[in-house]
Amino acid sequence: MEVALAGLIGLFFSAAAYLLLSKAIIRMLLGVAILGNGVNLLIFTIGRLTAEVPPIVPAGEYFPLEGSANPLPQALILTAIVIGFALFSFLLVLGYRAYQELDADNTDNMRVAEPETAPRPPLSY
Repeated sequence: MEVALAGLIGLFFSAAAYLLLSKAIIRMLLGVAILGNGVNLLIFTIGRLTAEVPPIVPAGEYFPLEGSANPLPQALILTAIVIGFALFSFLLVLGYRAYQELDADNTDNMRVAEPETAPRPPLSY
């Protein structure tokens, strides 16, 4: 199962890299979302998939039983899902406002915000 998920994680990362290198803002946003899902899946795979023993520490012991799943990656993934959704929502609204203001989805056409005839910034203060 881990081999199949490793292939899926590689597919997520390669699709995210391809979309992030695009010039369209919507594709970049989808690349960020896919990259976040790939990282979450990677963390989940590292924390073990097949657990026959629940991660409960028996009475009188200091460590859980051998072969139990690690609950920390699962908690990290739940937090990352919430943060990733908030980040994606913010970036989606930001991209939509940029599209409204500049009437362009292509990053090359959005360079209107930086006109070439603008004065240069000072070299020293």
